[in-house]
Amino acid sequence: MTQDIFSNSSQLTHLDSQGEAQMVDVSGKVVAVREAVATARVRMLPETFAAIQAGNAPKGDVLATARLAGIMAAKQTANLIPLCHPLPLQKITVDIKPDEQLPGYQIYGTVKTKAETGVEMEALTAVSVAALTLYDMAKALEKSIQIESISLVSKTGGKSGDYTNFRF
Repeated sequence: MTQDIFSNSSQLTHLDSQGEAQMVDVSGKVVAVREAVATARVRMLPETFAAIQAGNAPKGDVLATARLAGIMAAKQTANLIPLCHPLPLQKITVDIKPDEQLPGYQIYGTVKTKAETGVEMEALTAVSVAALTLYDMAKALEKSIQIESISLVSKTGGKSGDYTNFRF
């Protein structure tokens, strides 16, 4: 079975002809404006949610810290995920929206660049680290906080065209 994967390695851009991992050569690709949006959900007890909303978390401003962590993480994606290209990021936003129905927070990360490759991994990294930071900042209130549903919502630009995840 492994041989079958490697015999089609020309279709798998992160593998060379011997099946070894490689960084994709994007030097021949067209520079284009590319944007990606990702989301994550953080679920917690109603009491934890109420404390964060009231600004009563022991470690301080949970949401501001998580937002900043997500932005910083997007900028470090190439250092965290093997084979990701370092990209000049022109826009990074992390929005953390309260959701009483969870209870918890919906996190949205938007990343934009003008480059030869897309920013899906940067958007996914932003929401992942924002969610982890939210957990870290609130774990003194509750250890059972759940991070859920980290997903790409949409992407625009590039050869493969636009993508929208219609589950959102």
